[in-house]
Amino acid sequence: MANIETFGQETRIFPAPAEFSKTAAISGMDAYRALVAEAEQDYEGFWGRLARENLQWHKPFTKVLDESNAPFYKWFDDGKLNVSYNCLDVHLQNGNADKVAVIFETDSGDVSKITYRELHKKVCQFANGLKSLGIKKGDRVVIYMPMSVEGVVAMQACARIGATHSVVFGGFSAKSLQERIIDAGAVAVLTADEQARGGKRLPLKSIVDEALALGGCDSIKNVVVYQRTGGAINFVAGRDLWLHELVAAQAETCEPEWVDAEHPLFILYTSGSTGTPKGVQHSSGGYLLWAALTMKWVFDIKPDDVYWCTADIGWITGHTYIAYGPTAVGATQIIFEGVPTFPNAGRFWDMIQKHKATIFYTAPTAIRSLIKAADADKNIHPSQYDLSSLRLLGTVGEPINPEAWMWYHKHIGGERCPIVDTFWQTETGGHMISPLPGATPLVPGSCTLPLPGIQAVIVDEAGHELPDGHGGILVVKRPWPSMIRAIWNNPERFKSAYFPPEFGGKLYLAGDGAIRNKDTGYFTITGRIDDVLNVSGHRMGTMEIESALVAHPMVAEAAVVGKPDDTTGEAICAFVVLKRSRPTGDEAKQIAKELRDWVAKEIGPIAKPREIRFGDNLPKTRSGKIMRRLLRVLAKGEEITQDVSTLENPAILEQLKEAQ
Repeated sequence: MANIETFGQETRIFPAPAEFSKTAAISGMDAYRALVAEAEQDYEGFWGRLARENLQWHKPFTKVLDESNAPFYKWFDDGKLNVSYNCLDVHLQNGNADKVAVIFETDSGDVSKITYRELHKKVCQFANGLKSLGIKKGDRVVIYMPMSVEGVVAMQACARIGATHSVVFGGFSAKSLQERIIDAGAVAVLTADEQARGGKRLPLKSIVDEALALGGCDSIKNVVVYQRTGGAINFVAGRDLWLHELVAAQAETCEPEWVDAEHPLFILYTSGSTGTPKGVQHSSGGYLLWAALTMKWVFDIKPDDVYWCTADIGWITGHTYIAYGPTAVGATQIIFEGVPTFPNAGRFWDMIQKHKATIFYTAPTAIRSLIKAADADKNIHPSQYDLSSLRLLGTVGEPINPEAWMWYHKHIGGERCPIVDTFWQTETGGHMISPLPGATPLVPGSCTLPLPGIQAVIVDEAGHELPDGHGGILVVKRPWPSMIRAIWNNPERFKSAYFPPEFGGKLYLAGDGAIRNKDTGYFTITGRIDDVLNVSGHRMGTMEIESALVAHPMVAEAAVVGKPDDTTGEAICAFVVLKRSRPTGDEAKQIAKELRDWVAKEIGPIAKPREIRFGDNLPKTRSGKIMRRLLRVLAKGEEITQDVSTLENPAILEQLKEAQ
């Protein structure tokens, strides 16, 4: 971890705007410190108060936190509630029934609006449709749908009947989908004929068919298909149903299934550093509490806000800050089907102008790519659009570099909008370290301070806390309500991955390195400490990509590392040894293309290596261990200064410098 010690310190500070602070949910640093102090003085009392104030309970809880089987913590365990009821029914009772819940814009630019009353009806009819298929509380349902109102309705419908959903990103391959169906033991897949993205129609139903044909998916009884484009699809009698036909005759109300607070709301698969994808399991009560609280604290949500999170429902950001958080607080939100570069790279700015968005939450990858586009074409520069409706900006998925932060602040926020740089993970369920826009002075590139109730510290490899100014491993000292409950079907992997014995089994290991500023106490995330790549805010295990490459008939061995990339954060660089002689020239380029396409088919396009380098072998110690640190140096194009005397084959390093 020594290289983190010299991490550059940012000195620019931007105080919270006085006008913003006046009406903020947490106004000023004294208000923040008071909440932190409340949590420190009475941890369970703090969380119990917030759970009673922010959620509607069918049966009130009497116990806040059960630590008897750590790290399998339980929150509000004897309480009962329903997530869909908290997101929808409450708004039919509080005067917001006819408030717009969703402004939906299609890839082609068509716009529709849906109120909370209409959303409630859609969810109830979908839920009744699922019940008519025999789907019940505790069943698992895989959702493989485009970004759409129907995707959110599908998630809420599962929550309403107590079924546990597992959303799979629409860019994943048939093999990835099959693995997740098998691991979850899903009884149904909810999908669409096709999705529309970037002016293209992309298949979904045919990928589902392919996944099921791969075998092992005997638990699937039904495939429900949303007719998005009208494209031709294969239809299996007795298994496949059209969504519109399933819901047509269903009642417009559906009594919610009241579940224990610890009932699994969803499983979301995320890549680990080794082996198969991990099914991150989240609860109902604790998860929803934090989704609602962070909407209020971090996004400072107000009744007249038009909120827009640009994520996909296939990722955790789309779960917490599209499907559940905004609906739990009765917000009006934009949901967008398409991509930021179609029909041109001004699409985001055009939509902010058109819908008068007030809160905009996106990934640093998107910001960096749009900076390049704006520089190349002045006609789509943000200055050409009216972005004056914006009052708050946010970033998610990876650390934002200070240069991109400053561009975002100046050109999108007009130097008046606070930026909430949010650090969190699939496993944490919601924001963990983030500025509070009405309180925290901002420093470009820093996620600043832990939210009230989150006890984050930096430790060394032995689990000892480090003083401020020293880089180390980020951990969380105490459980919190929205944390991961388990890895589906794998409790031992859960314990070893997140609560390692070398840290006493009690510290939550985030898997990220961080440094804390000596003067401000602010956290800056320095990157992953394991072999998980973060590409465009999406985490992927190197082992998963290596396994896909080695599955190709030509490949004998592969090693994958990340290299810094201005646009995607990290780019994938693969070092490959073929079962034949090392190719060169045009032949090497052709084989590299074939391998990229292969990885896209095996995992998904997001996992395609940016670079492929061929060698007769990989740099290994005499014991056979691949020296990945040397590969990282090669990938960056730097000179190797480390000792290579332990290598069995140091001459191989020269071969691996050439990228395809």
